[in-house]
Amino acid sequence: MQGQAQQQAYDRGITIFSPDGRLYQVEYAREAVKRGTASVGVRTAEGVVLAADKRSRSPLMEPTSVEKIHKADDHAGIASAGHVADARQLIDFARRQAQVNRLRYGEAVGIETLTKNVTDHIQQYTQVGGARPFGVALLIGGIENGEPRLYETDPSGTPYEWKAVSIGADRSDLQEHLEENYEDDLTLDEGVELALRAIASANDDELSADGVDVATITTESEAFVELTNDEIATYIADNDLEPSEEDEDDGDEPEGDE
Repeated sequence: MQGQAQQQAYDRGITIFSPDGRLYQVEYAREAVKRGTASVGVRTAEGVVLAADKRSRSPLMEPTSVEKIHKADDHAGIASAGHVADARQLIDFARRQAQVNRLRYGEAVGIETLTKNVTDHIQQYTQVGGARPFGVALLIGGIENGEPRLYETDPSGTPYEWKAVSIGADRSDLQEHLEENYEDDLTLDEGVELALRAIASANDDELSADGVDVATITTESEAFVELTNDEIATYIADNDLEPSEEDEDDGDEPEGDE
């Protein structure tokens, strides 16, 4: 009981370190990220792929109302996992930063610069009393100086650059799948297939076109493009990831993002 009481004394304030150097509120925010459905990013030689599991909680919910992937600028996209409302605030902040850069310098913001602007904003909420950390992680991908870049943000405000990464639920399983199957010379199509297979690996190797979002940013066009349901369905069919009829009749829906 004494140990539990001691922990409670340190987890009430975001600005208070525990004796072993931990910020409990930041760790709780990471747990909120784990409760959100997964998002996956893959960096290929031809561009960046962002994919997100957006299965709805109810068959009555409109699939288009579940937004997990967003356009930050013409050359940059963001995928989220965790609290959707927190993600929306950070994505709006990222969009403002991208526009400020265009107005101030007359050029597109660098992906690394954009990520660090966002993580600096996140970090401020781990240092100020009376506020809480953002309970969301983001994948920020795009093209910078003709090269694809892919970053992850953490609730602590730390940026990480990746070749392929997963955030949200079942991260360890998805990350293991990415590590086993990722190759440096993947094409963009192979990157989309890898991202979809990673998400499917945590869903009994089955996906539906309206239960996943996919976007790409290619080095050739440097343009953010969201795939249509028909295009996603083609990838799913080509990789034998379609749900069986029995599964479609079950009616069991997973828990989505908070």
